Amino acid sequence: MTTVEIIQSMLAPGIMISGCGLLLLGMNSKYSLVVNRIRAMDEEKRKLKILAGEEKITVDQEKRLKSINMQIGKFEYRIKLIRNAVVFYSIAVAFFIITCLTIGLHFVLSEMDISGLIIFLFLLGMVSVLTGIVYACLEVLKGYEIIRIEISET
Repeated sequence: MTTVEIIQSMLAPGIMISGCGLLLLGMNSKYSLVVNRIRAMDEEKRKLKILAGEEKITVDQEKRLKSINMQIGKFEYRIKLIRNAVVFYSIAVAFFIITCLTIGLHFVLSEMDISGLIIFLFLLGMVSVLTGIVYACLEVLKGYEIIRIEISET
């Protein structure tokens, strides 16, 4: 196997590393947005509770407080889904890096046939990406559920 062939065989896992990097970038952005939304809702909740302690709050304010409590619980679940997606994308990157290293090792140890191990590691990386995508889809569904709560409040 020539050096060019080795580099070519390392391209597929390398491209998957780049793809996972893009997925991770998107998920980190979502993570930041959800955390900021939780903080904003928590601040609004604190203000409503202070208001409730000082004077009688209106029915609308009480309704909003209940809505915020419900949404914060759902946001907590949503942030866990994002965390799980990020973890599985990161695991996938690790498997793709190990796959690349194993391909290089296969060249050095040409007398050993570790091609089955290389395919297995690559497939583990793909399964990790798929698992991350499932979590990302669940997170999108949860986000839609939260928006429906917000809309139904108005």
